[in-house]
Amino acid sequence: METFLGLSPVIQNHIKQIAKTSGLPVGDETYEKLASAWEDKRKCFEDGIAENNLEEVQFFSRDEEKGAVALTYSGSLINIGPLVDGKRRAEYTSIGLRVDVPGTALEESSELASDIETDAVIAFAKGPIQQSSPIFKIAVSTEKLDAEEEEALLTQVTQDIAEEFVEVNKTIIQ
Repeated sequence: METFLGLSPVIQNHIKQIAKTSGLPVGDETYEKLASAWEDKRKCFEDGIAENNLEEVQFFSRDEEKGAVALTYSGSLINIGPLVDGKRRAEYTSIGLRVDVPGTALEESSELASDIETDAVIAFAKGPIQQSSPIFKIAVSTEKLDAEEEEALLTQVTQDIAEEFVEVNKTIIQ
């Protein structure tokens, strides 16, 4: 239980919720496996954004022209494309263990309902989901890219991280 107990109470609570909806046996052993996987996913996210010149921010305005990628406390990824004609391409990718949320969801013409900040949910006026679980980390590109290039970058980063998450999940389900 060392890894689980070393996590913040907020993350511990999310892990307990994930355990309930994952089909895995609820208990200390599952909590520890999920906590270890959560730490691996946090590292995958941090490495993925660092390798692609993205930087962490605490706040992202709904009117920001750039896009962002976010990691929720429950370990899902949300790719929010750059603002083009008042709309954004947004994609939600679940952690893959939960049965109470879609695996992936995409909305080509999303609208954020409000600004995004860490420790708060992402809410969409129109989007792939209505709202996320609270946000652990937000990352934006440090490069000056046109909207098409930035969308491609964020999509690639999100896909790469999601693929690593799938590999981490395999260690839990064995």
